[in-house]
Amino acid sequence: MSNDEVLQCAERYLFRSIHPLISIGTASDRYRGWTGQIYSEELYKGQINSRTKQVGHKNFREEVLPVDSVREYFRHFKVLEIDYTFYAPLIEHGVPTSCANTLKQYSMRMGPGDRVFLKAPQMFFAQKLRRGKDYAPNENYLASDAFTRQFYEPAVDLLGPNLKGIIFEQEYQRKSERIPPVELAAQLDTFLSSIPPDNRYQVELRTEAYYCKPVFDVLQKHGTGQILSHWTWLPTLKKQFSRAGNRFISAGGQAVIRLMTPIGIRYEDAYARAFPFDRLIEEMVQPGMIAQTAQLMWEALRDKLEINIIINNRAGGNAPGLARRIVSEFVAMGGKRESLDP
Repeated sequence: MSNDEVLQCAERYLFRSIHPLISIGTASDRYRGWTGQIYSEELYKGQINSRTKQVGHKNFREEVLPVDSVREYFRHFKVLEIDYTFYAPLIEHGVPTSCANTLKQYSMRMGPGDRVFLKAPQMFFAQKLRRGKDYAPNENYLASDAFTRQFYEPAVDLLGPNLKGIIFEQEYQRKSERIPPVELAAQLDTFLSSIPPDNRYQVELRTEAYYCKPVFDVLQKHGTGQILSHWTWLPTLKKQFSRAGNRFISAGGQAVIRLMTPIGIRYEDAYARAFPFDRLIEEMVQPGMIAQTAQLMWEALRDKLEINIIINNRAGGNAPGLARRIVSEFVAMGGKRESLDP
């Protein structure tokens, strides 16, 4: 595909065919705000549900498209990050949860070339969980048997080859409370040794102090990927890449970049500014995020790695619009290359 053809596809929010080693997708889907970009208004008349979501001290009325819209989503993107699995396992007390039932509905609407990343439940990877207004130690932290039984096995059964990866996201650890990196590395080593071997695991640690050799060595030992994340309290993507020795710590030939929030902006503030996610909010879009993402895409191609770019609305107001801007920057960085053919 020529550069002009790539740009023409991006102009129509068509990102599936940019390059065989580039997969662009979003964190969550079914947003009413994407109508006219990803979704067709006429297909979902009378099927849009609304719900109230509290973020910080404010309530927002979200409008959500039906699960059927996943078919239209995958006409535009090759990959989707499913986030609702972060909040509950797929099996509880031996019975499929509502998350499992929703995931089954998704799987029934996916084609053979469609792929998803699932977020592992926080109950298995968070050091602390919210209990009311406070945080308490998580008794299921790195519980390998429960993870395998309640999430991994049912996920593999439900999705089969459509499952591209499992994302383990660990919350930011305050300096006064965090354990030493060597101790975390040992914990991860034990956990990754105890769960089923799989080259689709990806880890996102939201504490810069853990971007260090002991942790990187454990990830490499187990063939587990390190996610580069553009997020509130993390350094730039470029600095994260540098901390790993200017290389991707990949899993199964896959590298992952997640664009979550602008650096320095809290979740609740980013959400409020981005809502209802129907357009780019220029003052939210940090130029370094766009440029460094495009640079890292080229780095991955040079290393013959597949690069997955996962974009959240909160990173700039509208994930499809950010995807289009990233593709434009990526093509521009190609310099004198005549095409993006591998």
